[in-house]
Amino acid sequence: MNEVTTTEKDAFFEEVSKASATAIWCALATVNRNGEPRVRMVHPTWEGDLLWVATGPETPKAKQLENNPWVDVQWQVAPPSFIHIMARGRAEICRDAATKRHAWDVFDYDLKDFFAEGPDDPGYIAVRIKPTRVELSEMFGSTNKRVWRSA
Repeated sequence: MNEVTTTEKDAFFEEVSKASATAIWCALATVNRNGEPRVRMVHPTWEGDLLWVATGPETPKAKQLENNPWVDVQWQVAPPSFIHIMARGRAEICRDAATKRHAWDVFDYDLKDFFAEGPDDPGYIAVRIKPTRVELSEMFGSTNKRVWRSA
């Protein structure tokens, strides 16, 4: 395993973003009030070293994140690449208009499919995930493993 240095960070996250985009969907793990894990499929988008997820304010996902903001996110890119990405971090629910608009413009798909009124749709909130650890590897983590950790 190779630790990603400060000078390698930007290039590493560009590679993570590119690899993540080929997977499209990934698994997001949250924890409910009883301490039980819950995994669901989401389509997040990277912005540098931040990860964005869109959801609704009344969803179980949003409620779980408000109760416990720690998440794990995992992408598995299908053959022939077998690229594996894991991110662990702290999620923040963003309800303010400026952040919601910013995130709306970052997403790499059309959120109007889910939130018809655009970034001011009352059914839309942005979730910003600040990773504390990101792993990029091949062959299910057994080859070319690189790990970035926040300071």
